[in-house]
Amino acid sequence: MTSLRIRTAVLGIALLAGLSAPTTTACAAPAASSPTVEEQRLDKAVPQEILRRSGFDDVAPEFAAALERTRSYTQARRLVVREGSALWRRAVDRAQGRGPAGGDLSRDDDRPLYWARLGMTREVRTWEPEFPVSDTQRSALLDRLERTSRGQTDIRYPGQPHLKRVLLTGFDPFTLDRDIRISNPSGASALALDGTVIETAEGPARVETALFPVRWADFADGTVERTLLPWLPKVDLFTTVSQGRVGRFDIERSNGAWRGGFPDNDNVSRTETVPVTDPATQPQWTTTTLPYTAITAADTGRFPVYDHTEVTEIPAGGADPVVRPDGPTTGSTARAGGGGNYLSNEIAYRATLLRDRLGLHDTLPGGHVHTPVLQFGTGNTDPATGTVTDPEFVRNRLDIIAQVRSIVTVAAGATLRR
Repeated sequence: MTSLRIRTAVLGIALLAGLSAPTTTACAAPAASSPTVEEQRLDKAVPQEILRRSGFDDVAPEFAAALERTRSYTQARRLVVREGSALWRRAVDRAQGRGPAGGDLSRDDDRPLYWARLGMTREVRTWEPEFPVSDTQRSALLDRLERTSRGQTDIRYPGQPHLKRVLLTGFDPFTLDRDIRISNPSGASALALDGTVIETAEGPARVETALFPVRWADFADGTVERTLLPWLPKVDLFTTVSQGRVGRFDIERSNGAWRGGFPDNDNVSRTETVPVTDPATQPQWTTTTLPYTAITAADTGRFPVYDHTEVTEIPAGGADPVVRPDGPTTGSTARAGGGGNYLSNEIAYRATLLRDRLGLHDTLPGGHVHTPVLQFGTGNTDPATGTVTDPEFVRNRLDIIAQVRSIVTVAAGATLRR
């Protein structure tokens, strides 16, 4: 256990190296970068409307003004940490009914956080300070901003001996070039559940949450492992959550070590084996340890919940992919887990592989839950002419959030007897 923990602890640490890099004074600072593909979408009408109707349109301008007032890299870093953390807390408070709504957009909406964060990262990326900032330092500022504004540094459990600990993760909106109005119910669930206490059959459990980007590069850089590593040995249950199929929840039984190439939020594709540390010991498949039988048997909400076992594999000795309804066969090579071969599958694979490498497979319940696709109301399905929200859209999101909470409650009650 100890050696495994030490070996796994190197995951994701490389990005932290730039945080303590000294300010360079011997040469001119590198030029600022251009906004990313993801950040460029900010200038479209829909993101601006979402920010305005939630009151989050003040985030980026106020952050930019404060950034301009900094006089050193150290000051800039402190500002980024403070304001990134404040954005996360503001989004959580809004989702949970604390403080002003800031506008008429439903409080359960995850999109204000997403677009406000992109406004902040664009400011850091294009910032031209009067003092030198190296590329490494700018990358470190962006990294701290990403982590703090996603709740990844805000995970806290009170030291109450009878209070169980649950960790849940969600995702940003994605497929924004298809419909820029999109919300992600997994991200909305994370905001709604962060810091809450649920009453399970085995007593109260505290839920802490974090969000992850829909970008291949961040996953290859170890963002999942870096966030989860300190906590998996300390929690009683974890689940990664993402948006999946229309009209249903899925408890994904198997996760595969394959990236299928679907474009991410920066329109980057990756088709390859999931890159992890120590690839020589990398398995093709990992499995859930969530209590899927109890979850699927329970009445958790209006959407049906399935124990999803289908995968796509190249059988041992074969050359072509084969769909297996009942899971992978011995010696096969992964081409899609139950959750597919996009970042939903990858976060499930990485989280459960980390669990196993920490020696926790038999003691820590954990896996992946796919929510239904969040759909707009009838008559509001055309991205070109539709509105950013409607009553059915809000109802669907609220129902999904409530059912995620219920699924976690059932899972916790079925597994927290140890």
